[in-house]
Amino acid sequence: MGEEQDKTRGFKVEDRRRFSPEGEVKPEFRDRPEEAESAAASAAEQSKPQLRPEPKTLNEPSEVSFSAFIVGLSTQALVHLGEIPDPMTNQQNRDLAGASQLIDIMGMLQQKSLGNLNPEEERLLESILYDLRMRYVALTK
Repeated sequence: MGEEQDKTRGFKVEDRRRFSPEGEVKPEFRDRPEEAESAAASAAEQSKPQLRPEPKTLNEPSEVSFSAFIVGLSTQALVHLGEIPDPMTNQQNRDLAGASQLIDIMGMLQQKSLGNLNPEEERLLESILYDLRMRYVALTK
């Protein structure tokens, strides 16, 4: 291919912004007042600082449901059982007394909330407690 053909095959960049870098309406848009006004309103809206929700950090509490609370307790129990590493130290340590206490607390919550949970919450609590108790028994034998 020749050099002339290469030039025609390229692409063209068009600046379609309605305002100059100084913030004034460009001449080609001055003929259309309704577009210039809506463009000015749009530009003014875009120049306002956008309020976005801040991303949640690890220390920032989020909305807690009963299920999330139970899963959090079970995660702590798994850390004490040595099944998963401690998120703070990234080491696996075993604290059977701490695990036993958390399992007992979850059992107490199961008894005290009897009749007040929806079926999904009841099944979740029951299955988590069963699993934690079996893991604890296996480790204490």
